[in-house]
Amino acid sequence: MIKKYLLILSVFIVTACAQNNTTSIQSQHAVAMPDSFSADAAMAVLEEGGNAVDAAIAAQFVLAVTLPEAGNVGGGGFMTIAFNNENIFLDYREMAPANAHRDMYLDSQGNVKPYESLFGAKASGIPGTVAGMWAAHQKYGSLPWARLLAPAVSLAEEGFIVPNKLAANIANYVKKIEEQKLHSNFVDYFAHAKAGKLFVQPELAQTLKAIQTQGSDGFYKGKVADKIVRFMQQNGGLISHEDLQAYHAVWRDPLAFTWNDYTLITAPPPSSGGVAVAQWIGMLDAYSDKHTPVQHNSTQYIHVMSEIGKRVFADRAEYMGDPDFIDVPVAALTEPSYIKKRAHEIQESTISPTPNIVPGLPESEDTTHFSIMDKWGNAVANTTTINLTFGSGVVVTGAGFLLNDEMDDFSAKPGVPNFFGAVGGEANAIEPYKRMLSSMTPTLVKKGDDVVLVTGSPGGTTIISSVAQSLLNALLFDMSAEEAVNAPRFHHQLLPKDTIRMHPGFADASVSELQDMGYTIDDRRFGDVHLIKRTEEGVDAASEKSGRGKSIVRPN
Repeated sequence: MIKKYLLILSVFIVTACAQNNTTSIQSQHAVAMPDSFSADAAMAVLEEGGNAVDAAIAAQFVLAVTLPEAGNVGGGGFMTIAFNNENIFLDYREMAPANAHRDMYLDSQGNVKPYESLFGAKASGIPGTVAGMWAAHQKYGSLPWARLLAPAVSLAEEGFIVPNKLAANIANYVKKIEEQKLHSNFVDYFAHAKAGKLFVQPELAQTLKAIQTQGSDGFYKGKVADKIVRFMQQNGGLISHEDLQAYHAVWRDPLAFTWNDYTLITAPPPSSGGVAVAQWIGMLDAYSDKHTPVQHNSTQYIHVMSEIGKRVFADRAEYMGDPDFIDVPVAALTEPSYIKKRAHEIQESTISPTPNIVPGLPESEDTTHFSIMDKWGNAVANTTTINLTFGSGVVVTGAGFLLNDEMDDFSAKPGVPNFFGAVGGEANAIEPYKRMLSSMTPTLVKKGDDVVLVTGSPGGTTIISSVAQSLLNALLFDMSAEEAVNAPRFHHQLLPKDTIRMHPGFADASVSELQDMGYTIDDRRFGDVHLIKRTEEGVDAASEKSGRGKSIVRPN
């Protein structure tokens, strides 16, 4: 039974403080990671006495080595943190270079040029990952910075055994480059990575060593910065020395709202995900208040959640963007009366016509996510990305890392969908030093002062569905961590029209009933949820079986 809740948006003002034991000491610590290398590195940090932020930093840099599809030093992301009963959000999203402008990906007729925002040096925003990890360490780190970089340096310099799924992804990407005759040095760096064989990345090791010894200056200044700028100048990119030195990570207030007996702590703009999750959960509750509560993954549940998704993505397109450039109406979009008004528009047994869904007020998908909880009860939900699988497909010569293609997350032309089918408006138009809109939604849930859920996922726009459904699975439908991450999920986002993307595993009868209603079924997996759940019995963690992730729970 879905209980009625009051959705209240509030601001959490967070100040840094020294780590100490909380009133509710837990005896376990846990990680849920997208691969085994990052899981082992993060857990080693926790067992050495490091906190959740220390472990997150170590994992972030390991993933830049062992999960190049999305792990990175050339991208960016978001980190939602609960530390000593306080909550804060770190925005290390990429920024547009100074020479970027709103029409930079349009031809002379005003049409969007294919590939320019997706492939090559011109597709890259200013990377934010290194600055973000440095800022996190300056504020919350307890173990030495050099110690936290050591696992990544070792894995790049000495190599690691390539997993089957990574080898397959590399082979598929090489084939794509060859078929589409794209100019790239990707093959030079990755084609020799074969399943079961040692893969060494000496140039990346040198970059990581510079970061290890010099902090963020080892990336944004000096030899690594020179290599980035030289590569940009030689390959039509825009990032300059001035851009690199202008980059800064931003500490923001997270979005917080109450739901039943919980407080959800999630991502504010420039993420669209926190507002979207608040709307999705809020409209489901408001609908259920007037109707018989829907059963998990029933035909009616999928339909109602899809009806909600239409409205969520209509609002996303119209209102969401970088809050440093535009006034994002967060409070209005999550206000209880507005949520109820939108829920009343839901058609109970028919599909709302897509053209009638308008804003309500007068993201391959190889992003990656990880979740961490330390023995003091501190928690980190971190989502990081270079956008599509292997980002822009080009490696900075001499530095050994892939560049992002996050410029596609701007609206290249307002009203024209990006790669993920998400339509953007003027709020997300390209401007110098602006951060592109994101769907990344690293989320924590608290009960009282205790973190009881840490969740997140990759998947472009499907991130929002994965986070909302994993949260509902774990807390509303009371599933274990393993059940919550592996239950089949679905996604609908207004466009493509009346299309529901669905994991395998749904009942044939439900799929047929949805098709009879007029839905088109897109039978493809999405996302890769990594979740930690805390109950009275202890800590439970899981990584989705379809990926190559690993979760570990250990006693103090």
